Amino acid sequence: MSSCCSANRRSEPSGTAWQHPASLPVAIIGGGPVGLATATQLLERGMEPVVLEAGSSVGTAAMDWGHVHMFSPWRYNIDRTARTLLERHGWPAPDPEAFPTGGDLVERYLAPLATLPEIARCLRLNTRVTGVARLRAGKVRNAGRDQQPFELRFEDGQGKQGRVLARAVIVATGTWGNPSPAGSSGLPAIGEHQAADRIRYGMPDVLGADRARYAGKRIIVVGSGHSAIGTLIDLASLAAQAQGTTILWATRSTDLTRAYGGGAADQLPERGALGQRLRRLVETGVVELLAPFSIDEIRRGNGDALTVLSAEGRMAEVEEMVVATGLRPDLGILSEVRTDLDPALECPRALAPLIDPNLHSCGTVRPHGAEELAQQDAGLFLAGMASYGRAPTFLLATGYEQVRSIAAFLAGDVEAARRVELDLPQTGVCSSSRVLPKAADAGASCGMPDTPQSGCCAPKPELAENVPCCGNSARKELAQAEPAE
Repeated sequence: MSSCCSANRRSEPSGTAWQHPASLPVAIIGGGPVGLATATQLLERGMEPVVLEAGSSVGTAAMDWGHVHMFSPWRYNIDRTARTLLERHGWPAPDPEAFPTGGDLVERYLAPLATLPEIARCLRLNTRVTGVARLRAGKVRNAGRDQQPFELRFEDGQGKQGRVLARAVIVATGTWGNPSPAGSSGLPAIGEHQAADRIRYGMPDVLGADRARYAGKRIIVVGSGHSAIGTLIDLASLAAQAQGTTILWATRSTDLTRAYGGGAADQLPERGALGQRLRRLVETGVVELLAPFSIDEIRRGNGDALTVLSAEGRMAEVEEMVVATGLRPDLGILSEVRTDLDPALECPRALAPLIDPNLHSCGTVRPHGAEELAQQDAGLFLAGMASYGRAPTFLLATGYEQVRSIAAFLAGDVEAARRVELDLPQTGVCSSSRVLPKAADAGASCGMPDTPQSGCCAPKPELAENVPCCGNSARKELAQAEPAE
């Protein structure tokens, strides 16, 4: 294993002499679980990575949902190569059958990994990538394009700009920072921007850091995935403690089968219990269900008052909104390189048929790797949640398999890149009744139900359309995805 990452310090000033791509590092954009796993995979194969992370620490997205428990235990949330490296340094592994929170994931796994000398030398924090291009080639030029290195422009914590040259680029930025809006058309509802101070996206810590904001208030939660479900359950606990706390739940569909889940039949007890708890809260009136309720407009009133109007002609008066309608990729930094993305899912075009929630449940998403994730510019790959675009079926373990394959490909080991090395739990209850048109298209489909970090024939993400298959969500798997309703 190579431990030398000196090339990650090449912040090339204007006019620096060109270097052949083979002598340059592989740039990884994003310092989350998949980004750090990529670095360990590259090091294992003797390549030099440089990890560019916009935050001041690794795992910043996971810390944002640090209070949330994951559905799958530790053994499915740790990359195998990263584990080997950690254990080599005496790392005390957590109980493989325990369920970590997002905070645990960072504090007990990602942070220790980032401090290892092999990784620390390759890691640049407070480095926000602002653009990626082929060095002095532009987007249009063809001649010699693949021989030109990639140029990554960045801005550091002090606003200083710089560049890094790389032989290849792996985009593992996730989607956590780009939530879908409340508006039912995919656009922000009319007035949504003006009400921004009364809206939180994702999963606020309503029983902890955000308790004062919601106690005694009238709150509407929008969405039907596990992020919404977990927030509703926590708000119900808050309501039992803080008089006057009122909870509304807005969902576009009247079919709540996916939201309520498999109950006792769900082989992931933690997840199955969530849906049943929510059902009881609705049936007992603790949570008021508004369905169908497709948000069209949000109006500001006096003070904190908001009036939320639906396309069905209904109205809700609230003081706070929690919007958990999904996440979407922000790939603006790739505007000067050549990509090949599916127009609907905004994921690699070759991957789209494998993860399309209109055709697949989590259990029918087969393992995939470098071949499906490569973009038109040779050496450019999407990985992790960023590679899934708007699809909600991402599994953390699948992300680790993706980058294992990419690292093998970059090392010239095509056979290993095509090999499947997934270890996923055979559990879950899949509520989707969809089947693939041809048995051959099912690939690794095993007919097992969804589960958290599982993936085909092993875990399956949550319910393909409205519930993020165990890979994110309120009791979230990897907290990166949440299906748009």
